Amino acid sequence: MATSIRKSDGATSVSGSGLRIRFPAELRLTDDRFYRFCRLNRELRIERTAEGELSIMAPVGGDSSDRNAEITFQLRLWAKRDGSGRTFDSSGGFLLPNGAVRSPDAAWVGNVRLAALTDEQRRRFLPICPDFVVELRSPSDSLPALRDKMREYADNGARLGWLIDPEGGQVFVYRADAAPERLEAPVSVSGDPVLPGFRLTMDEIL
Repeated sequence: MATSIRKSDGATSVSGSGLRIRFPAELRLTDDRFYRFCRLNRELRIERTAEGELSIMAPVGGDSSDRNAEITFQLRLWAKRDGSGRTFDSSGGFLLPNGAVRSPDAAWVGNVRLAALTDEQRRRFLPICPDFVVELRSPSDSLPALRDKMREYADNGARLGWLIDPEGGQVFVYRADAAPERLEAPVSVSGDPVLPGFRLTMDEIL
């Protein structure tokens, strides 16, 4: 059962997916202060919702880490050959248009969009939504919460997103202006046309 501790100036709650910290509106962290907070706590993976709530996530287990490394490896290998964009792992933060700061398990952004950012912007959380995102469900993750996160990516400009659920043997494909598509135990998943020619092989992931 989740436990919670409430205080007059905020609240925290602990669940299977990590620690959540809520602030009243007048105490919410600005973009700059949130970035500095994360820099002071580099050992933690921290996200922020559009409402200003912080989510501090626990490290994942060995199986999930291995699967995520395989996803990042395959995406990086394709991106090196394609040359039209850059890949990012789960430690990268993105400041979305709605104010949330998210760290997808893997992401890709086209070079044209990256080139529009200043040097200072590239050194901090990138102030854009990735063109492509992947979220890998770990045993402690809530599937409805991950679906909400995928819809948030799509609403903020992601052109393609994959929610991979190894436990259920499913991949949910999110595209702009389209209903999610569910794939049952796919051998591979195609990134066309957003990632032309990229196919994620699933034998070491599902």
